[in-house]
Order: sequence, then C-alpha cells, then structure tokens
Amino acid sequence: MQHHSITLLGTGLIGDFYTMTLHGQRSRDRVRVVYSRSEGRGRAFGERWAIPEATTDLEAAIRHPETDVVVIGLPNFLHEQAVAIAADARKAVLCTKPLGRNAEEARRMLALVENAGVFAGYLEDLCYTPKSLKAVRAVRSGAIGEVTWVRSREAHPGPHSAWFWDGRLTGGGAIVDLGCHCIEIIRNFVGKGNRPVEVICHTDTLVHPIADEDNAIALIRFESGAIGQFEVSWTFRGGMDLRDEVAGTHGTIWLNHFLRTGFEMFSASGGAGYVAEKAETEQGWLFPVGDEVSELGYVDMFTDMFSAIEAGRDPQETFYDGYVVNAIMDAAYRSAKSGGWAPIELEWRAGVTPRIAPQPETHEGLIVIKRETLPDGRHKLILKDPVSGDFVDRVVAGA
Repeated sequence: MQHHSITLLGTGLIGDFYTMTLHGQRSRDRVRVVYSRSEGRGRAFGERWAIPEATTDLEAAIRHPETDVVVIGLPNFLHEQAVAIAADARKAVLCTKPLGRNAEEARRMLALVENAGVFAGYLEDLCYTPKSLKAVRAVRSGAIGEVTWVRSREAHPGPHSAWFWDGRLTGGGAIVDLGCHCIEIIRNFVGKGNRPVEVICHTDTLVHPIADEDNAIALIRFESGAIGQFEVSWTFRGGMDLRDEVAGTHGTIWLNHFLRTGFEMFSASGGAGYVAEKAETEQGWLFPVGDEVSELGYVDMFTDMFSAIEAGRDPQETFYDGYVVNAIMDAAYRSAKSGGWAPIELEWRAGVTPRIAPQPETHEGLIVIKRETLPDGRHKLILKDPVSGDFVDRVVAGA
C-alpha cells in the first residue's frame, strides 16, 4: 500500500472536510502542503491540521517536489488554472465539484488531463454517501427493475463564502452549486451509459438580492425514457435537506441523508455547539449528524480515488462525468431562458441505451395491465384485449 503526500489547494469549508477525511482514522495519506490565497488563513489552516507547509504560491504548491497528488478545493474560477499546472507537473489531480463554470471550460480541463496522461478524479461526494452506494448497488442488481424516474433534492440557507454568490466567478447560482450534485446522483441511478437528451428548467431569484437563481427545478429526459428531476434552493430554512427518490418498474427507493438520520436532540440551553453543516440554530429540536464526513460521502470518495490511483483504473467519478454534468447544467440555463425544452450538447462517449420496454404478462390471450391481491387471497387482474383494445376486470384464484 502506498502512502500519498498531498498538495491541498484551498482552505474553505470544503478544505476542512477534505483534510478531516484524509487525516481521519489514522490515515496513511497526509496533506504535505496547503495553498491559500490568504497567508493568514493558510497558516491557521496548517496549524489546525498539522500540515508542515502553507503557501500563497499556487504554482509552487502544485509543483512541490514531495507531493504526488493535488486536491483542488478552490473556487470554481480557479479550477482550470490549477488543473493545467497539475497536468503539466504530471501529478494525479482530484477536483471538487463542479468541474467547470460551463461545459466548454470542463471540456478543456478534461483534455488537459487526458493529453497529459495523468489520473483525474471528480470529487462528487454525494454520489459516495453510504446510502447512495448501497442503493445504486441494489438498482444495478435489478432490485427495482428498470429505473423510470429519479428525484434528487438539495436545499439549504445558502453558501458559506462570498465568491459563491457571484455568478461571474461560479458560472451560476444554486444550479451550479447544488444542481451538480443532484444531476450526478440521478446519472448514477439511471445509468451513466444512459444519454441525457434534453432539459426543461425553471429558475427564479426569490429571496436574495443577487443576479443569479436562488431556486430552481428541472426535468432531464434520458434516452431510455427515464426522467430525472432536480430541485435546488438557497432559501430553504432549517438546515440542509438532502433527499433522493428512485422509482422503477418493480420497486422504489427513498433516501434521506441529513435532516432525518435517526439522531434528534432537543436543547433549551443552546449549548450544543456545532450541530451539522448548514444548521441554523443551537436551540430547540436539532438534527445532528453522527459522522458527517462519512454520511456526506467523503470517506468512500477518497477511498475510491486513492485505490483507483494505485490500481491504475478510473475512479467511480471521473473528469468526463464532471463534463457531462456541466453540459446538463448549461442546457438547464438555456431552457430557463427560453422557457422550453433545451437539447443537451455534449461529446457523448457511452453508446446507446434502448428505451424501457418491459415484456407484459398475458392471461388467456389477454395482456395483464395490473395484478393485485384481494383480502381473500384471490387475484384481481386488469386485462386488455390486444385485438379490440377493450379493458376488463377478472378475478382468479391466487397463484
């Protein structure tokens, strides 16, 4: 097993979560040098996490002779520059979400790492939550049949840092911040080989005096006929709402990752301290999260990334995935502007997915539309005559 020495770029909240995970549980992988645009923040971050060096020199941090992996936790507008330097330095690079501010920027970043032949992983943590990983395995095993619809929701009171609110630096509002998570969760459930075809999206700015959307909802149509639905908000009060629902031809999955995880606490004193990310209060009914970095997917994400580096394989989430997500978000913005369906423009690499077409059951030459069990154990069948097109009810003995 290798011991990886890491250059971490960025000292915001995501940098804390990344380092907490990388240094957690006596990990053998360590942050060797941290870059911050602020000397004071970099020094304080280094002291907090026992990191030997802190610097305000981006290029020196990436090209540090004693590190072999670069982890990008920078604002969106700095991703491409950091990836370009890491690719030139021939170092493995892991980049936080979203990959780019738009699909063209993401496509350039993808080309940089592929042309350099370096390992590149897309740090989409919410696709690695323990519940999501188990649910995706269940779907791929056929437990719920063909996936017909996936809903992913992320809503909270808004981002932590000033740059997040400036669409010139990010590429957009709540869609770029939160929709990227939802879209990739949806893709994992419908199948990454299932081409996203078009999007219809509504955005609005309801609460914050900003130029970009603080609320949005969209539908994504996939080649199989499956529909992905995402809902995002920077105006949700009460913490962070992370939920996913998956419907299939033979089953259903409901996931709640944050506000209802089985840990509830009431405090009249307000002495609870830090409760969970985006929690708004320390009094009243609180919803703490036991192991936040695990529940949000960081542990399994970095395990996959570093295992993939050592095995010489692609991780679950690649730069290509990040590019596809950016292409879908671009289409969402075009749709919101036009008011209609917008085609998703991207370089597709994954082939063709057939349309969902289950083979119906038949009964005495009639097509079974629905079968239900009655209280006495008999079955009621809704049947269609394929010749006349007529529908009839029939009650039969239980199987």
